[in-house]
Amino acid sequence: MIFSFVSGPVATNCYLSVDRENRTAFLVDAPMGCLQPIMEKVKTENILLTDIFLTHTHWDHVVDCAPLQRATSAAVWVHPNDAYRLLDPMRHTVWPLPFEIEPVTIFQLLEFDISPEPKINVGIAADGVQSTVRALFTPGHTEGGVCYVDDVERCVFAGDTLFFGSVGRTDLPGGDMATLIESIKNELFALPRDYVVYPGHGPSTSIEHERSSNPFVSDSIL
Repeated sequence: MIFSFVSGPVATNCYLSVDRENRTAFLVDAPMGCLQPIMEKVKTENILLTDIFLTHTHWDHVVDCAPLQRATSAAVWVHPNDAYRLLDPMRHTVWPLPFEIEPVTIFQLLEFDISPEPKINVGIAADGVQSTVRALFTPGHTEGGVCYVDDVERCVFAGDTLFFGSVGRTDLPGGDMATLIESIKNELFALPRDYVVYPGHGPSTSIEHERSSNPFVSDSIL
């Protein structure tokens, strides 16, 4: 079961995917203000948060990452190309912020040099069979953008790569529009059309909808 939360000054989405059978969960992104509602949901569901998957490390997606990691001992996953913002977040906010972001110094690097689609075992399986989340390397919004695919739930957590009717901005450091479009068409659009897309901002959508009507990347664009 997937619970969505919207928090922070730019209405950033984060997602808590709960495996009620094994009493575990993983979180995708950790925006400012999500700590309390996430911890409340973890308590009411009586679950263990085992992993935090970061789609990228722009400040609005990571402000509560360090406090959540400290509260839960969850493993934090990030692409190597985006890790530098976790280590020194205030240096890479692009514009000044009226609050401090705590660095994340302990994290797991996604090893795309070993596998084109790293698979991360999540949770603690009571039946001995762990569920997995696939990571897709989707640069363009940032140098180390990642989307996470849950084939059991038939969905992809797209961060700021793909939105309902739009795509991520590429005018910030590390962004590149041609790379972003290539990532969407080669990686996300290779997924089954019925997969739900959970973006970093705005409403959910589907691969089918974006392939048919997204003005930036739809199949109708030559």
